[in-house]
Amino acid sequence: MASFARFVLCGGGVGIASSGAVALLAALMPWAVANALITVASTILCTELHALFTFGTGRRAGWRRHLQSAGSATAAYAVTSAAMLVLHVVQPSPGMLWEQVVYLGAAGLAGIGRFLVLRLFVFAGGRNRTTARAKSMATSIAMTCGSSVALRSAGCSGLSRNGLAPVS
Repeated sequence: MASFARFVLCGGGVGIASSGAVALLAALMPWAVANALITVASTILCTELHALFTFGTGRRAGWRRHLQSAGSATAAYAVTSAAMLVLHVVQPSPGMLWEQVVYLGAAGLAGIGRFLVLRLFVFAGGRNRTTARAKSMATSIAMTCGSSVALRSAGCSGLSRNGLAPVS
């Protein structure tokens, strides 16, 4: 749940900024082109943010993860473009407010799908390695101090301040 909250903060913040940027660029070029440019730029930025903060890999995303993330960005581009196309078919001159409502709604739905793809496929390896390290550390601590019953009977009440040696 915490990673989803970080995803929403990072991705949502960039998404809101992207929404404004698309609207501004759309005044200078076709909307689909503006959306494509902003989608590419925001995807690169978000992939880096997600690698460092959302999924806690502790390092930058790298080319492999950027390329994997590009697939979910392509889907997000298709969803937002289709939503805007439908809006303009239904209302030929919807105004900027309606464009923002529809764009942000479509981007939100696409974002949920993107979170799942990134969590389950793109950044899954980093999370598994972190989990494996945590399990290994827990096993080492358990082997050092023994079970909770053995802890009490041996007078081992915890770990030292540095977390490495048992304290009795």
